[in-house]
Amino acid sequence: MTLIVAPVRFPLDHRSKATLERAIELMDEREADLTVLHVNLYQNGHSVTRRELKEAVERAFGPIGTARFVVRTGFLVEESILDEVAAEDADVVVVGREQRTLWRRLLRRLTNNPNIVEYLQHNLDCEVVTAEAAPS
Repeated sequence: MTLIVAPVRFPLDHRSKATLERAIELMDEREADLTVLHVNLYQNGHSVTRRELKEAVERAFGPIGTARFVVRTGFLVEESILDEVAAEDADVVVVGREQRTLWRRLLRRLTNNPNIVEYLQHNLDCEVVTAEAAPS
């Protein structure tokens, strides 16, 4: 079965909702499982629980059949997302356009390849789908 990972901010903003909307569409199209991921940053001092994440997503979208809700803690959001995608051996990761730009900047600092799609596909062997958020 196909596994999709959708990293989101909390509380859910318009970008996170666009990411989830696209991930849910793909989940339905591909009869896939979905992991909704949020990363609590050590340095922020505020922790979101898995239950809070699930309730917020279900308020916005209703119950999502095969969805898992995962909360990780780390220093860098991007690194934590990459770790989760690799650990779950995800087939698809859905990222927002702004997040993709952030990852590109991070990769520029870490490697000589600033192309996030190419990097993820090469290093994680997964498809990267970009969700476009309407302006808020």
